[in-house]
Amino acid sequence: MSTVAVIGGGYGGTMVAKALDSAANVTLIDPREGFVNAAASLRALTRPDWAHNAFFSYETLLERGRVIRDRAVSVDPKGVTLGSGERIEADYLVLATGSGYSYPAKPNPASTSIAEQLADLRDTHRELAAAGRVLIVGAGPVGLELAGEIKEVWPGKHVVIVDRGDQLLPGFLPEVRADLHRQLAELGVELRLGTTDPGEEIVADIRFRAFGVRINTDYLADGHLTPLTEQATVPVTERMNVNGYDHVYAIGDITALPDPRMASYAMVQAEVVVRNIQAQLAGDRPAAVHLSTPDRRILLPLGTRGGVGQLPTPDGVAAATAEVVYQRKGADLFTARFAERFGGVASSR
Repeated sequence: MSTVAVIGGGYGGTMVAKALDSAANVTLIDPREGFVNAAASLRALTRPDWAHNAFFSYETLLERGRVIRDRAVSVDPKGVTLGSGERIEADYLVLATGSGYSYPAKPNPASTSIAEQLADLRDTHRELAAAGRVLIVGAGPVGLELAGEIKEVWPGKHVVIVDRGDQLLPGFLPEVRADLHRQLAELGVELRLGTTDPGEEIVADIRFRAFGVRINTDYLADGHLTPLTEQATVPVTERMNVNGYDHVYAIGDITALPDPRMASYAMVQAEVVVRNIQAQLAGDRPAAVHLSTPDRRILLPLGTRGGVGQLPTPDGVAAATAEVVYQRKGADLFTARFAERFGGVASSR
């Protein structure tokens, strides 16, 4: 039976590993104890009694395959070298290591066990609960969602969002952006956009950084597989193959594609990889392709009761109501979907 090594146990990597588990000998490689549903991290911060819903042990993901808790340090066309020195050779390789982001949107890199990650959130929750004034630096989706989660639990906290940009959600529909401004004003969130004065002082009891993505491709820097772009991303074909190889794939944030770095795009790309490897395992020609689209989509909850969205329709993108955002994401932040993937049960509230 053919072997498949999947490097990275995030949204796309776990999807590929699970889908191929019955058809190949799958090895999933990740330094963490379990999958972290980053979409739920901010609610996990504000509601520690709910926080366990954001984490899923890799032990329940695969029925036949194995999970190695280690870090890839080098990849070549034949396999993966791990930090421990162990060598994993495979017929097919899938690179799905994603990106890093500042805590609490993603766990601290040093905290690789679920217990450590939950402890970090509890500690920060105590600091946040005691704070009267909260400063969020970065007005992208992460900063905005964090403000919404804080305001739902503590409506009286003073929350300030600072960003050097002068617009919220640039590139999205004007009506989506207008609705976002309206809802933030109703929540009492203070926006300071276009803030560039280094001498300006903003008083706060706690500060959160909500910007800065780091692509996780350090293990490819030696060039044993492929040259990286100037942005440290991996060039791929429309079939999601790493350029020059028909048995090596890459998905998600590490790819040199115009797709936004969002979980939904990684999972769409993962579907293409699954179909192509399944075809190859059956002796057929892989034919599934991924075509990037200029249409931007987003589901941005502001707690469980508010939020804005933009979704594709047959006539182009359109604004989504707060109710649609709630139904599709805000109610449980996708925890039920991943509970099903990992064979468990998640709470919605």
